[in-house]
Amino acid sequence: MGLEPPRAPVGGTNVRVRTRTNSAITTSLGGILIMIGGQVNVAQAGATRSRGLPSGLSGRFALGFVGALVAFVAAHRLALLLIGPNDLVALIVAAIGSVTVAGIALRLMVAPFADVHADLQLRYEAAVADALRDPLTGLGNHRAFHEELERQVAAALRYETPLALAILDLDEFKGINDEYGHAAGDRVLRAVGELIPAGLRLADRPYRVGGDEFAVLLPHTDPEGARIVMRRILAQALQPATGRPDTGSISFSCGISALPAFAEAAAQLYAQADASLYAAKRGGRTDIVVFSPTNADSAADATSAAAAVAQVIAHGHLGAAFQPIVSLVDGRTVGVEGLIRPLPPAPFDNPASLFAAAEAGGRLSALDLACIETIVANAGALPPNQFLSVNLSPPTIEAPEFSHTAILAILARHGFPPDRLVIELTEQQQILDIERVRGRLDACRRAGIRFAADDIGAGNSGLRLLADIGFDILKVDLTLVQRSASDGRYLAVLGSVVDLAARTGAMVIAEGIEHATQMAPLAALGILHGQGYHLGRPGPLERAPLPAHRVPELTAAGVAAWRESMGLSTVN
Repeated sequence: MGLEPPRAPVGGTNVRVRTRTNSAITTSLGGILIMIGGQVNVAQAGATRSRGLPSGLSGRFALGFVGALVAFVAAHRLALLLIGPNDLVALIVAAIGSVTVAGIALRLMVAPFADVHADLQLRYEAAVADALRDPLTGLGNHRAFHEELERQVAAALRYETPLALAILDLDEFKGINDEYGHAAGDRVLRAVGELIPAGLRLADRPYRVGGDEFAVLLPHTDPEGARIVMRRILAQALQPATGRPDTGSISFSCGISALPAFAEAAAQLYAQADASLYAAKRGGRTDIVVFSPTNADSAADATSAAAAVAQVIAHGHLGAAFQPIVSLVDGRTVGVEGLIRPLPPAPFDNPASLFAAAEAGGRLSALDLACIETIVANAGALPPNQFLSVNLSPPTIEAPEFSHTAILAILARHGFPPDRLVIELTEQQQILDIERVRGRLDACRRAGIRFAADDIGAGNSGLRLLADIGFDILKVDLTLVQRSASDGRYLAVLGSVVDLAARTGAMVIAEGIEHATQMAPLAALGILHGQGYHLGRPGPLERAPLPAHRVPELTAAGVAAWRESMGLSTVN
């Protein structure tokens, strides 16, 4: 009989097992709770610092991995203690535990990203709204208008409902900017941005589509209904309280078209409303015009004229002619004026029709610069002691595409010196932004270019030009010159121009000299240079005629006596 080993008390064994089990459970649960608590803290920190998420992303994933690993070890150990030495079952339990903990950790980690995504979505929607809103008026902008126009037209065609479009343009808005300043202009635009929506239904959509141009989409509205609505808004705009005290009332011109009454597509609807707006402005402004085929014909004429001018410029259907500017003392040619002529196959018979079409079609600036290019390109044979004079309209100088560098680039292309170029500004067209014009002329003058006031006496804006801009040459209109031989009043006006030139150091040129009898009184006044058919007709530069005339001899005493009899000051 063998001896059995002594057995430990059953109660003691159970105590040890329970102690180890409780210890393992406590350790494992503690590790899991610490890991989960850490993830919660990380998630909360991430949520409060969403802007810094990218920089701590790898750390959060590492922490989650460590937590899952700790959960695996703890679950495996706990399973061994509770189930016994069955490693396969322990591994399965550990895997389930680690996956569970990893899922919880992942959910806590993703929560801040969901908050960031929601924030980014809100920011994106705000950015889209800003991109479709005009910041000054708060109305929809040009892009929003065209997107909504396509949607509204598609809906109207699908459900066979009417849709009206009104395009309106503020009258004389540039004058408000020039006279009262751009801040006043912005106040007017904001006032219009408040005025238009106040007169519309909730379903109507107002937009600011350009500088001073607005558009209104009126669903379920026929042309007459749209006209009534816009009449009501115009009447409100004409009330002085609508604007500011410094700008007074506001007026606008408006063109209306509608679908399906006139148009069948979005582009056609817009073109018809724009043609009606053109008709309203041409008819005197402050009016509302509903589309008709007559408006379309007028707009088509303007469009075709603009296209014809563009073809003339693109294909170089321009020719240059030169008229001499002559000294009335000795008959020398001191310079020439470059004139432009449309060449076949251009559909214009004369320069006047060409420039009228360019102005109506918005091509005046491009035509002016093309004419200067043509004249300078043909002036290579001009003697070095003579200047070249070219015409430029004030609207071109005010246009965005004009600059002194544009003129200098033309001169550089043809090797013509800037100090031999004279730019003539006519007084027959009004200058709206005198500060801009003066600044651009000063930039040209610093490069050596000189300026002449053309057609003095032909209009009512010359005095402003003479007062605001220091001209190097004063060219007197031919009407004054041609009547000076028989009417002392016109001689008196010429005398005042000469006095102004004497004080400013400008050269005076009398235009339109067609008879020899006109020359002696001009010379007596102190006008020493002239231009006209009597002195030389326009023609090619190589054949520009040199006048063969002599000015009648006048003694200084005779000139002084004559000027004194006219009540004019004596010219030294």
